[in-house]
Amino acid sequence: MKRVLAIALVSMALAGIFSARAQGAEFTGIRKLTNSEVQLQISSTSRFRIDLSTNLTGWTPLVSAERQSTGYLDSGAPFFTRRFYSVQDFPTNTITGDHFATEDGEVIVHPVFHASFVMQWKDVVIYNDPDQPNSMYSTLPKANLILVSHSHGDHFDTAAINFVRANNGLLIVPQAVYSQLSTTLRTSAIVLTNGASTNVLGMEIEAVPAYNSNHARGTGNGYVLTIGAKRFYMAGDTGDIPEMRALQNIDVAFLCMNVPFTMTVTAAASAAREFRPRVLYPYHYRNQDGTFANLNELKRLIGTEAGIEVRQRPWY
Repeated sequence: MKRVLAIALVSMALAGIFSARAQGAEFTGIRKLTNSEVQLQISSTSRFRIDLSTNLTGWTPLVSAERQSTGYLDSGAPFFTRRFYSVQDFPTNTITGDHFATEDGEVIVHPVFHASFVMQWKDVVIYNDPDQPNSMYSTLPKANLILVSHSHGDHFDTAAINFVRANNGLLIVPQAVYSQLSTTLRTSAIVLTNGASTNVLGMEIEAVPAYNSNHARGTGNGYVLTIGAKRFYMAGDTGDIPEMRALQNIDVAFLCMNVPFTMTVTAAASAAREFRPRVLYPYHYRNQDGTFANLNELKRLIGTEAGIEVRQRPWY
């Protein structure tokens, strides 16, 4: 339940964008940017969560954080005529990150590094492509499910898997990864080939193709997880392929883009505009030369008319 001590709606002369204040945290600034995104400044001495509404009656979770003083860029604001924001205290028994409401509870997405991130849905903790160093995961809950996209070392690391895996934690892997697992891990692994699917821990998982000139077709997977009727797509390492463009009803997508191993920014933007995820996370965006993909250019190329919110998060 939202523990709002007092709600003070303050018109910021921003065409229907308002701020709200709650116990334990407060907004110290709110600014509409030239691209209609909204920059929020928050001060808090404890964990907090920002909720949002378009009508002040129905509220949905947006993001949670642990920092005492931080800012949040609402990249979804341009798709609404007005937004209301509220802050509230957030418990310590779950991870922080972006919140997505489903028909069966919330999913929280917590970026870690490169292609690695953690999702928590109720009591289920899901890791995608855990990698070294293990210290990145020392404060995070152990994994009930680990997705491994392919056998390259920045996506498949046995030491990291052993570190993050809970007792009886499951793995979903392609055959090329299964062949490299220890005997112990094989007993907990499910092999999915491209196009195959399974149901585990209350969710459906489909393996979709992920390939290009650097990744042979059939050796790696992307994954689509359906959780409470919301569909999450992890691209793995792939090029701009027809199977990705043909995806349907994707709510949240994680798209790789780095040169020369996966997609260029232009290719990723073009593909996204075709299959139209509602929220797009660029990840795996460090190029071979150590530079990073131009995420502002990605946002520009996608535009707003396709209805795709591009969320930039600190994977590096």
